[in-house]
Amino acid sequence: MRRISAFDVVVAVGGLVLVLLAAQNVGPAVAAARGDGVYGGFTALRLECVNHAGHEQCTWLGDFRSDDGTVRRDGIAFYGSDRTMFERGEPTRAFDTGRPGHVYGPGGSNEWAVVALLLLAGAGLTAWPLFRHRRRARRDARPVPEPQDA
Repeated sequence: MRRISAFDVVVAVGGLVLVLLAAQNVGPAVAAARGDGVYGGFTALRLECVNHAGHEQCTWLGDFRSDDGTVRRDGIAFYGSDRTMFERGEPTRAFDTGRPGHVYGPGGSNEWAVVALLLLAGAGLTAWPLFRHRRRARRDARPVPEPQDA
């Protein structure tokens, strides 16, 4: 029986890390897709932009207040916003899933798809060395045919 190579261990551990990172985001991603959370208002206050490789990525930051006044989040990003989405001081409806860093617009988000892909990729990478090892073990266990006398 062959041992599992160091490369296979690295691939499996990398896959496990992907699974763990994605699993932490399943709940918030599903909540964002379903529109589950505390509803309120977001007021756009500041636009932050990053330029890289000929592309500009902008996000509006602002303050979120729940309708009942129990949730207040200052300096929070509005998920999926871009340069042209708001004017400074413009309010809009939003909901808070409790996820650090951002709130969502009424349409929610499709980030669940990325989380699902990361889970699948991580599971595949974790399992790949085991399947490869089993296939190699089955191949090595097959009897070698005896040469035929002519």
